[in-house]
Amino acid sequence: MKLIVGLGNPGLIYAGSRHNIGFAVLKSLASSLKVTFKRNNSVSALVAMAKLGQQDLVLAMPQTFMNLSGVAVKSLLKKFKARVEDLLVVCDDLDLELGRMKIRQLGSSGGQRGLVSIIEHLGTQNFNRLRIGIGRPKNAADAAEYVLSGFSRKEKTIAQEVKVDALNCCMCWADKGIVETMNTFNTKTPRA
Repeated sequence: MKLIVGLGNPGLIYAGSRHNIGFAVLKSLASSLKVTFKRNNSVSALVAMAKLGQQDLVLAMPQTFMNLSGVAVKSLLKKFKARVEDLLVVCDDLDLELGRMKIRQLGSSGGQRGLVSIIEHLGTQNFNRLRIGIGRPKNAADAAEYVLSGFSRKEKTIAQEVKVDALNCCMCWADKGIVETMNTFNTKTPRA
């Protein structure tokens, strides 16, 4: 059993925002695997069950808001009896330029509030994470406002391309594990 969790904020007001790129990847993944999300109040998340070859997958989008993502992730691990090493969290990253992504086996939160919450609730930072770059705001704009803003027309094209790469990265991780996935996807050239 593998658990892939995309981070974001629930509600139409946040749909399409930079902070919700984790949700966007999970929706694409569910569509690709031909499964549908259903609300599961016991884990405070939208959940879809899927299969990739012989591998059982649980796809989830916490409905707790970004800063409380750890509440849902801890509940999901318990409910589906998944191990922390079988967890992949997909989230945005201000420190990576738009169009870049990086998958890691462990590490700090890097200030990403959803990861902060997950680390606090799980009591470990030893879980897989796929960070998708959204870049930093220009002109020293407020980061909190920036992550909740939408992509420009030009940025949407790049975001769509990286979303496809992220979907393929998630599938590779579920099928082949973290080492092969890092070797494959962390070497990709960033988009201009």
